Amino acid sequence: MARWIVSLGVAGAAIASTVLAQVPPGPPRSGPVPEPRPAVPQGPSPTHADLDYAPPDPPTSDGHKLDLYLPAGASGPVPVVIWTSGSAWMADTGKRGAGRLAERLNPAGYAVAGVSIRSSSQVRFPGQLHDIKAAIRWLRANAAAYGLDPDHIGIMGDSSGGWTAAMAAVTGDAAELEGSVGTTGFSSAVQAAVAFYPPTDFLTMDAWALQRCEGPRCHDAEGSPESRLVGCAIQTCPEKVVAADPARYVSPGDLPIMILHGDSDALVPHNQGERLYMALNKACRDAVFISLPEAPHGNWVGFLTDDALREAATVRSTTAAGCKVTNPTPYTPTWKTVIDFLDKHMKG
Repeated sequence: MARWIVSLGVAGAAIASTVLAQVPPGPPRSGPVPEPRPAVPQGPSPTHADLDYAPPDPPTSDGHKLDLYLPAGASGPVPVVIWTSGSAWMADTGKRGAGRLAERLNPAGYAVAGVSIRSSSQVRFPGQLHDIKAAIRWLRANAAAYGLDPDHIGIMGDSSGGWTAAMAAVTGDAAELEGSVGTTGFSSAVQAAVAFYPPTDFLTMDAWALQRCEGPRCHDAEGSPESRLVGCAIQTCPEKVVAADPARYVSPGDLPIMILHGDSDALVPHNQGERLYMALNKACRDAVFISLPEAPHGNWVGFLTDDALREAATVRSTTAAGCKVTNPTPYTPTWKTVIDFLDKHMKG
């Protein structure tokens, strides 16, 4: 299982070593062998660190903590963007890496909240969704104390964190998925979301993988991250798996979502992000899909900065107004791409 954890959305050796120390006992370790990646600088230190948005559960968990990065010199309440990192749902360290986002978003007038949610060894789905919703509600309830705009909250994440962002984005109106973790009585809806290479339909991940998997190294395996998340080998409990598919919850009320996915992703197949975009497209929602043929799994910052990963990238979009569709066109994503998207939907 160590191979899964290093690969699925964990940026840098420091995070990887922490995650590996937290691998729970269970079925045999499995997963494709990852390509080594350099450590990613973590950016500035948080303005407020280790804030509890809910009591720890279990008591030793860090899964209910968040860090706040506030822009300097703000003259009024500022919009806030949540960041939660991927770990194959196997670590409670999702707030790590938020500094890298704050480095870019703070100067653009955004606060950043690095949010950790519980791992699959600490709670089964939908516990992770309940956690991120609790963090959103906490930010709204405490907005005045930290100079945040409670009406403009966005969310971003990569890999399993991208799944978290997508699930939060499409379930803001799903009362049955709200949960009762932490602060209640506030909305858990967000106003915009950006998801890097999110898994969506776990049942088809092996079928769409770049190459055939073998035995325990498959997403279908009992010890896979997806099976651990839902608590059963995924092909034996499809009803539980379908409940964890963000595309299932797409509705006319959904907020704008940007999805970025690499076509060379050997861990989370490219079609996983694409099918979520197509569900939004068919519902005539505001959605953007950026496809990077050369990009593998991980290194979400490289999706916005690395020319080798961005070679031959394309963008397509759907607009809610009139259900206007823009077909794939050549495009080079940058940090400005993300900031412009957030500005349009969170500052407009």
